Amino acid sequence: MASSPKAPADPFDARLVRKLADILTETGLSEIEVEHGELKIRVAKTLTAAPVHVAAPAPMVHAAPAAAAPATAAEPPAAAPARAKGDEVKSPMVGTIYLQPQPGADPFVKVGDTVQAGQTLFIVEAMKTMNPIPAPKSGKIVEILVEDAQPVEFGEPLAIIG
Repeated sequence: MASSPKAPADPFDARLVRKLADILTETGLSEIEVEHGELKIRVAKTLTAAPVHVAAPAPMVHAAPAAAAPATAAEPPAAAPARAKGDEVKSPMVGTIYLQPQPGADPFVKVGDTVQAGQTLFIVEAMKTMNPIPAPKSGKIVEILVEDAQPVEFGEPLAIIG
């Protein structure tokens, strides 16, 4: 008697999801997506820490320990730098940002440069792929908020165009 055909295998593989989650943890990435034929799996972890902007230290104030009050999460940082007015150019992905096309070359843009919509402002390297970041509109570069070769997160502001 011939054996009955098996039902098609469930395309969801919990071991693969666990393996992808392990890769996220090992590499420090916040999301990973794998596609094979009809199967597409995206694993992402939620980041709860807000980006930290380094600013000049606040002056030292000496107070009695009893007068010290704990800081609350709702209070804005006392020494947060003021942002320039204009539209933020945000990172469309997690990766490493580069301000010039190759090491030693001139940067794509500098503060004060006038740019056209679609002009390349930066490159974000993600998973060994160099992704150009275009200007969303024409205008003047008012502020660049990142350093060369710095890791960036999805949605992180990169520059201000006025």
